[in-house]
Order: sequence, then C-alpha cells, then structure tokens
Amino acid sequence: MRALGIDAGLDPGLARDLAARCQALGYHSLWANDAPGAPGLETLAQFAAGAPGLDLGVGVLPLQRYEPAAIAADVERLGLDPARLWLGIGSGTLSPQIEPLRGAVAGLRDRLPGGVRIVIAAMRPRLCRLGGEIADGVLLNWMLPDGAARAREWVREAAAGREAPVVASYVRVAVGPGAQERLDAMEGRYRTLTPGQAAHFAALDVPLGTVGVAEAEAGAVREGLAPYEPALDLTIARVLAEPEADALAAVDDAAAP
Repeated sequence: MRALGIDAGLDPGLARDLAARCQALGYHSLWANDAPGAPGLETLAQFAAGAPGLDLGVGVLPLQRYEPAAIAADVERLGLDPARLWLGIGSGTLSPQIEPLRGAVAGLRDRLPGGVRIVIAAMRPRLCRLGGEIADGVLLNWMLPDGAARAREWVREAAAGREAPVVASYVRVAVGPGAQERLDAMEGRYRTLTPGQAAHFAALDVPLGTVGVAEAEAGAVREGLAPYEPALDLTIARVLAEPEADALAAVDDAAAP
C-alpha cells in the first residue's frame, strides 16, 4: 500500500485540493507532520473536508508538546472522525521513552473510543517492540529497505498472540530540478537534529542523500520506491515539495498507486 505525506501548515484551499487528488488517485491515506506553528491535526481537518472518504494520518505528535487529553480535545474540536485517523505519537525529547508512550496510548484509547488507530514513532528495537505490544501501527523514519524489514520483524515478534500492527515508514521523495539538493538538505538537517538521530545515521553509515528517493523525472520515482514495498505494510512517500505551490503536482510525481 502507498500513502502520501506532506508538511502541515498548507494553505487550506491547497490542502483540500491535495486531499481530493489523493482520493481520486487511490492513495491508501494522506499524512501530515506536526511542527510548532503548523499543527498536524489542523491540516488533517482540511484534508477531511476535501476528501471525506480518505484515511488520514498525523506523524507524529511529540509528547513533550502534547498531552493525551489535549490531543483528544483537538480531535473532537476539529470534528475529525476517529475511525478514519492514524494518530501518530512520539516520545520526542522525553527520557525515558517507554512509560510515557505506554501511558499515552492507554490515555488516548480511553478518550477516543471510536476506533482511532494509534501509531508509535520508532527507529530503534525497543520502540519497535513497544509498538508491536500495544499500538495499531509503527511509523519508521529515515530507514533503508533492509532496516525497515528488520524493524518489521521486531514489531511482529513483539505482537505474538495478537494481530500485528501495520508497519509504515516515511520515505523522502524529491522530484525535478534540484531534487538531490532538497534531499541532501533535509537529510543533512536530520543527521544532527538530536543525539538519537545522529546515532541512527551513524549506524546506517551511508553517504548523505541516499536515505530516500531523488529523481529528475517523475517516472523514475516508482522504481526508486520499489525496494521499500516488500519491507513495509505501508510506504508513505514524504514529498519534499518546494515551493508550496508545487505540492499538488507532487501528488502525481510521488508515483501514485
């Protein structure tokens, strides 16, 4: 399955048009990130208005900025249907990570009983296994195909005795003039963002600009994403569109299913 991911904070009209296009093309779901000044759930509300039948994901809401009660209140305030949501949460800068995430999952299930699917952000074995134990999905980030396949095994091992969560991953996709430069810039930023991110990329031990897909032509994106498909249940093409006006064209460029 393939989904599309894009930055939160889009112009509302563009967000609705983008969602309608994704629904028409047959994407599994449409995802937004979350950042200070660009709340992911607000963007999802615009997506919902543009595509009433499309599943929507936010990835992810960091727990140092969001309490479960506030998340649930925002879902209700924005009129989002819990049954259509993939609600991603992450430990962010919290340490330790496991117990805050465990408590947040329980709190969200209590406050959003309408079938919401809770997704835990994970890059390392312990969080993958926690997702396998208690979540409906695990969202990977900055992975190569072999690493994604290994992470899915950790999730499935921990889910023994229950239905395994969906294992999804953002895969950065840049298309057209300057594509490689955009991927290099984004990846370079994440390589030094936190000590955990630095350790993750050090373990990958690959050159800058290789953890994702950068292509001059849209037709080559499908080939670039193909190695991820066997390793994941859901591949989220996280488009690096610049400027914002390119976002709508990027729906087609990201190799829609």
